[in-house]
Amino acid sequence: MNILPRKFYDADAEQVAPRLLGKWLVHRVDGLDRIGRIVEVEAYVGPHDLAAHSSKGRTSRTEVMFGEPGHAYVYLIYGMHHCLNAVTGPGEHASAVLIRALEPISGIESATNGPGRLCRALRIDRSLNGHDLLEGELTIVQPARQVPRFKIAAGPRIGVDYAGDWVHRPLRFTIEGSPFLSRR
Repeated sequence: MNILPRKFYDADAEQVAPRLLGKWLVHRVDGLDRIGRIVEVEAYVGPHDLAAHSSKGRTSRTEVMFGEPGHAYVYLIYGMHHCLNAVTGPGEHASAVLIRALEPISGIESATNGPGRLCRALRIDRSLNGHDLLEGELTIVQPARQVPRFKIAAGPRIGVDYAGDWVHRPLRFTIEGSPFLSRR
C-alpha cells in the first residue's frame, strides 16, 4: 500500500473529494490495522462555503484547517460523535474533505456507514486532530491490489440546511451503488 503524498491533498477540496473514493483509510490500533475503503465523502471548500467550519474564521477548533494540506481535522458533533476530515488546498485555504462512509476491508467489526460510526469503528477521536496523514498510525493509502472501476455520483451534502445556497451544491461524492453509504 502506498500512502498518498502531500501533493494529492494540495488542491481544492472539490477536486480532492472524488479522488479519495476507492482509497483505503487505515488506522493502526494496538498493532491491528483497521482498514476501510472510502465510498462517500463531502467537500468543504473554504471560508466562503457557509457549511464549512472555517466560515466562522480561524479558531482553536478550526486552526488545523488553515494549515498544511494532508492533515486530519477531527471534531466532535452533538457532544458524542467524532468526524474525520482530510485538510486540502494550498497553504491557508481552510478547506477539507469529510470522510462519510467506508466499506470494511479488514479489522472492522461494526458499522461504518456515517462519519460518527466510521470513527467509532476505527477508534478515531480528537487525539488525532492535526495528525499528519502521511505517517504514523492514521493514513490514507492507494490499495496495493487493482481497484475495480466504479462510477462516481455527486449530490448535495447532508445536514447543512443552515448554509443558505450552499445546501444544494453537489459537493457530496459517492461510489454509485455502494451498499455502505450513509444515505442512498
